[in-house]
Amino acid sequence: MLDVISIGDGMITMNPKSKGPLMFSHEFERKIGGAELNLAIGCARLGLRSGWISRLGNDGFGQYVLNYMRGEGVDLSHTKLLENYRTPLNVKEIMEDGSGSTFYYRFPSPTEAITADDMQESYIKQARVLYISGVFLSLAPKNPSIIRRAIELAKKHNVLIALDPNIRLKLWREEEGRDTLLSILPEVDIIMSGKEEADLLFGEQSDEEHLQTFQQYGISYIALKKGGNGATGLFPAEPVTHVEAESVKVVDTVGAGDGFDAGLLYSLLKGFDVEHSLRFANTVGALVVGVSGDNEGLPYLEAVETAMGERKHIER
Repeated sequence: MLDVISIGDGMITMNPKSKGPLMFSHEFERKIGGAELNLAIGCARLGLRSGWISRLGNDGFGQYVLNYMRGEGVDLSHTKLLENYRTPLNVKEIMEDGSGSTFYYRFPSPTEAITADDMQESYIKQARVLYISGVFLSLAPKNPSIIRRAIELAKKHNVLIALDPNIRLKLWREEEGRDTLLSILPEVDIIMSGKEEADLLFGEQSDEEHLQTFQQYGISYIALKKGGNGATGLFPAEPVTHVEAESVKVVDTVGAGDGFDAGLLYSLLKGFDVEHSLRFANTVGALVVGVSGDNEGLPYLEAVETAMGERKHIER
């Protein structure tokens, strides 16, 4: 059995060793990244059993990503190395305040070889949650049909559907992204959306109006991520709840949303209420931004509990 399965690409991330504009960055450190990859790692570090469906190039970079994920304890039985593809690459620019940009060199992506037939019922039915990200949806025109097949199989076996819209306007047009995501929303049980993404989907609204709109699609568990302004959520039979963000020094914001998602899924699977779930997810996100790299800051459960004051010390 698995707790969470994610579907998406993995990439080599080149992190600059100095902060500032990319044109003045002369040294880089090889790391790995990818929204769905980060989610799988984040869940595994919290103690959940996670699986990752993906394709990588059969090159040194692909082998490195595969070994890294294997070392994190992620199930890779449905991830393959492919000939005739190169593992995607991105290069990051990180400014002094921790903000930054990412420049992608991902096409042709090995994940374009994934088809609906690769969504195996015997695998998906093992999970408690199927995690969908807008990133994979945006990479190829056929990907929404692949995700719909995965959702169909998940629904057949009462697997919860979790969605992070993760809208990347570099990858698809705003209208295309909105139409695709809105068509999937009626199948979603758990939504973890940034405030800006909700604005793109529904137009600018208050937090409460966004929660109500998601609820109208039949979504049970709703979390609205607002970065430094905390998070607002709505769970069944619970009131709308807002939790302030943790006060931390920001080193690198990349991966914070993926960390929040992992924290929220962990909380839901453990049966936490909305307030505790949002605090837990916020804490995971806060620990991520304090470390440079897409997933290096994703914490282990003990670190989260310590940061929340629920554990006096970490036993070694």
